[in-house]
Amino acid sequence: MQQIGTVWASLDRRKQIIVAGAVALVFLGMLAMSRIVTTPSMTLLYAGLESGAAGDIVRSLDQRGVPYEIRGGSIYVPGAQRDELRMTLASEGLPANGNRGYELLDSLSGFGTTSQMFDAAYWRAKEGELARTIVGSPYVSQARVHIANGSANPFQRSVAPTASVYLVPSGAQITGEQAKAIRFLVASAVSGLAPENVTVIDSNGAVIGAQETAAAADTADDKARQLREKVLRLVEARVGAGNAVVEVSVDTVTKTESIRERRFDPKGRVAISTDVEERSDSVRNQSADVTVASNLPDGDGSGGDESNSNATQTRERVNYEVSETELEVHRAPGAIKRLTVAVLVNGARTVDADGVESFVPMPQPELDALEELVASAVGFDAERGDVITLKSLDLPVVEPQGTLVSASIWQKIHLDAMSLIQMLVLALVSIVLGLFVIRPILTKSAAAPALLPAGASPDADPASYLTGEIATGDAQDFTPLPESAHLNVPAIASAPAEDAVDRLRAMIGDKQEETVEILRSWLEEGEERV
Repeated sequence: MQQIGTVWASLDRRKQIIVAGAVALVFLGMLAMSRIVTTPSMTLLYAGLESGAAGDIVRSLDQRGVPYEIRGGSIYVPGAQRDELRMTLASEGLPANGNRGYELLDSLSGFGTTSQMFDAAYWRAKEGELARTIVGSPYVSQARVHIANGSANPFQRSVAPTASVYLVPSGAQITGEQAKAIRFLVASAVSGLAPENVTVIDSNGAVIGAQETAAAADTADDKARQLREKVLRLVEARVGAGNAVVEVSVDTVTKTESIRERRFDPKGRVAISTDVEERSDSVRNQSADVTVASNLPDGDGSGGDESNSNATQTRERVNYEVSETELEVHRAPGAIKRLTVAVLVNGARTVDADGVESFVPMPQPELDALEELVASAVGFDAERGDVITLKSLDLPVVEPQGTLVSASIWQKIHLDAMSLIQMLVLALVSIVLGLFVIRPILTKSAAAPALLPAGASPDADPASYLTGEIATGDAQDFTPLPESAHLNVPAIASAPAEDAVDRLRAMIGDKQEETVEILRSWLEEGEERV
């Protein structure tokens, strides 16, 4: 403390202010560092909760005495307690996401519960269960499901149920394929609900994935993509990855056609019934002469001619059934009308004796074999007008721009941001402590001028000044040592004294450390000489 006081007294006003400020900064830095070290590292517990659910979480944390921070809509807790808190809160049914499922039916009792109340609770439970299942996807943060079921009134016509789903994505937007899967999920869970009657809406109010009819479900682009993948996989198996380019164009029928045809074959008749009719007629003819006697009652009327005739007629009727063929054809949109396939494959590169590189296309037999394989893969039909073009051309190698991405050492080191800040603060405190506190204390601001023996030259070797001999005489016989030759040699007080030995003893008592250094240097010089 005495040495610190001596150094402090030797400083001027400006340096004293600098040292005081440095000490204050070091104190504040150490105080902040201690607070950072003692404060636990906060980690995300839950985010994106509803207001009611977030309030329940905060209330539960207050009851447990767990420190927490609220940053926007997120709740942070100490990292060491995060997993334990999640399990404990889950056992208490927290956080409540607002989508209650079949547990709604547990609160219904047989007394005072009408059929309308039970039906309403059932459909609420169904909606909650579907919402829970949808939220289980990592791409969806929130979901609401609404089901419009037909009335159970027996005097009302049955109405097909419909449903709507509201989604809030957790990151990227919901794709059309994901929306299609959600529609099938909801339709499969509700009896009588068709997938086309389910509408999926995002948080922006836009319909996700346009509803497709059964006829137009498979578009030309989808068919072209499927065929291109097939052909590319087939060709790259021979020429290697990156050595083939495939393009497929599909022309599809866009009209709906209905053809009905009815044909009769007269040669293919079949007798189904036979009707036979037979008819017989008998006729008797008599002719006589007219006289007076024939007119009398008792007269003789004979004397004429008599004839008989018989006729027989037979009729047969046969009913035939003529063979009939009825054909009805319905052509829906989406049928392939024409197919065009273009395949470009790379050849080989050879180097001749002169070192010149040249391109060699693929041999024609191999191209013919590949063309046959492509035709089989796409279902080639020449009558339909399909075309397959297969060429072997030079595909230039394009070097990717930029630098190759490689894993650095920093990616293997997992450091928390708060840990980095603590390390930087600790390093800053160490630098400030070393530069502005320790160094000024150990370094003297201004040393007293040393004295030269009488007759010594200021330019002489400083090592020759310390000879170990005590010079006698007055203090005026000594000249001050120049600053260039100053070696922190303790200076003998310039005040007049009666005896030089007493002055040396007083100097040794005041400057013990400097005296020990001088003696040690003498001993080392003696050992080197020996």
